[in-house]
Amino acid sequence: MGIGKSKIDACPLSLSRGKSHSVDTIQRHHESESRKPEAISLSDVADCSKTAEEPTGVPEGAQGVEMMPEEEAEEIPEEEAEEEVFLKFVILHAEDDTDEALRVQNLLQNDFGIKPGIIFAEMPCGRQHLQNLDDAVNGSAWTILLLTENFLRDTWCNFQFYTSLINSVNRQHKYNSVIPMRPLNNPLPRERTPFALQSINALEEESRGFPTQVERIFQESVYKTQQMIWKKTRNVE
Repeated sequence: MGIGKSKIDACPLSLSRGKSHSVDTIQRHHESESRKPEAISLSDVADCSKTAEEPTGVPEGAQGVEMMPEEEAEEIPEEEAEEEVFLKFVILHAEDDTDEALRVQNLLQNDFGIKPGIIFAEMPCGRQHLQNLDDAVNGSAWTILLLTENFLRDTWCNFQFYTSLINSVNRQHKYNSVIPMRPLNNPLPRERTPFALQSINALEEESRGFPTQVERIFQESVYKTQQMIWKKTRNVE
C-alpha cells in the first residue's frame, strides 16, 4: 500500500482522466510485481558493464603482444647494456678549439681508421671536471693535447696536460701515451711550447711525415695491452 502511494505522489500527472485512484494504484502494483522477477541487480549491472568495457579498443591477442617487448628486454643482460668502451684516444683542447678538435677527431677516425675516439667536450655533462678528466685519460689508450694559440691562454688546459704527464709517468702501461699535436689551424709555435712538452715529439699535421707518424704511434698491439689492463683494473674495483 505504501509503495503504491509513493508512486502516485511521484507521478501525479501520469493518471488518465476517468480512472479512479484505487484502480490505477492496483494496476501499477500488479505491473511492478510482474517485473520484479526480471529485475537486474546492481552487481549484475556492474559485471555486465565491466565485461562490455574490457574488449573496447583491445584487439584480440593484444595482451600477449604487449608483453613481448618486456620479455625481450629481460633477456638482455644488464652488464652488456651498460658496458663501457675503452677508447683509442681522447683529445684535450681549449674551449675555443672545439671545432678544430672535432675536425682532428674525424681525421683520425675516418682517414686513418683509429676509432673509437672522443674529444673532451663530448664527455658527459653533470660531472665534475676532474672526474671527467680522469675517465678520459684512463679510459683511452692515448691522450692527444691539441697545441693551439688558445691552449696556453686556458689555465684548465695547462692543468690537463700536467695531470696527463704525471699519470703517464706513474703508470707504466701509460708510458708514451701523451701525444702533443699541432693542427693545421692556429698551431702553437714550437718556441712557445711548454717546457714539459718539448721533450716529446709532437704530431705535426702540416708535415709530410704526418701519416707515418700516425701509423707509428697508434699501434694496435699497444691499444690491446692497455685495454686488457683497463679491464682488469675495473674488475678489481
